[in-house]
Amino acid sequence: MIPDIDSVDIAHLASGDTLAIQVYKFRGATPGKKAYLQANLHGAELSGNAVIYQLIQFLSDLDASQLRGEIWLVPTCNPIATNQRSHHYASGRYNPYTGTDWNRIFWDYEKDLENQNQSSIAEFAKTQLHLNSKQIQKNFFQQLRSRFEELKQAENRASGLPFEDHYRYQLQSLCLDANYVLDLHSSTNQSFDYLYCFQGREASAKYFLLNTAILLDRYDGDAFDEAFMKPWLSLEKQLEKSGKVVKFDLEAWTLELGSGMQINPDSVYRGVRGVKNYLVSKGMLDIQRFPLIQTASKTVQFFPKSKTQKYYAKQGGVIQSRVMLGTWIQAEQLLYQLLVFNREGNLPQLLNCHAEESGLVYDLSSNASVNQGEYILEVLTQPNEA
Repeated sequence: MIPDIDSVDIAHLASGDTLAIQVYKFRGATPGKKAYLQANLHGAELSGNAVIYQLIQFLSDLDASQLRGEIWLVPTCNPIATNQRSHHYASGRYNPYTGTDWNRIFWDYEKDLENQNQSSIAEFAKTQLHLNSKQIQKNFFQQLRSRFEELKQAENRASGLPFEDHYRYQLQSLCLDANYVLDLHSSTNQSFDYLYCFQGREASAKYFLLNTAILLDRYDGDAFDEAFMKPWLSLEKQLEKSGKVVKFDLEAWTLELGSGMQINPDSVYRGVRGVKNYLVSKGMLDIQRFPLIQTASKTVQFFPKSKTQKYYAKQGGVIQSRVMLGTWIQAEQLLYQLLVFNREGNLPQLLNCHAEESGLVYDLSSNASVNQGEYILEVLTQPNEA
């Protein structure tokens, strides 16, 4: 297959240059569902670009008959963040102009309805009870898209839009009509491979063949995956309250593939394998050996997002020793030692920090030098398997 390649302008700069993102659109021989994948929304999180590169190569070697529907791929989806630097270090987690996290800027239809005092999703659901799920999905999408286009037109006004709004509408317009949205990230710090999963979509998590998932039992709709799924999950909930159980064939995932500022070959391998396996399992791709045989028996450990625990430095100092990434720790176990200096005429001291709860250490700060109150590590607690 040869993809259609489109460029989408996202920013015109004072220098006269234009920043753009490039979209690779693979279309199968028969119509079907749409999958949308993007990478590098945060500037230092690079592994997803390598995953998308390998997927482009892979899909280019397939025959169009092996794809049902279409797959859109967007590497380096945030060139402003990707190009951000501080000395040798890539940063790009926050908009340098406003300080906002790049993944907390997106448009949430449900929240928009509330802010505009318009008819709620609950009221919409009551008008759809006599219809089948496909017609409900079509009707809801028409309303959602209509409101989205109305807001997007604001950039043509003389007053314009803040860049964050312009950018979010450009990016979200690419996936608004997708069935499956995959946002490829890495930790900004040091981490292993895991994914974020929405409640009610746990059964599909095993298709990615990763061992660990954070279950989104709380979210505000500002992140990319949340903005896509939140209105649909709310509609499912409101329909169920009225006695109509519906689950739309719509899913959104954030895959966290390794650590920031590097491309880990093992993380890339697991990312590519998982995406292929997922798309085959969803009936979009027809390729040999997939879905992989281990899919049927795969178990995933889910950790509620509300139960993750971050540890911050109680004093400033230098981390001398710390538990390794991926360590299962017990309550009261030593997590790290902090070498603490002072300006009071006393000798330096070692400060020991012990775990408050048992769990899995899944994220570590990259810098061993910390001021009081700065982040050191995070632990996943209270797991369950599915």
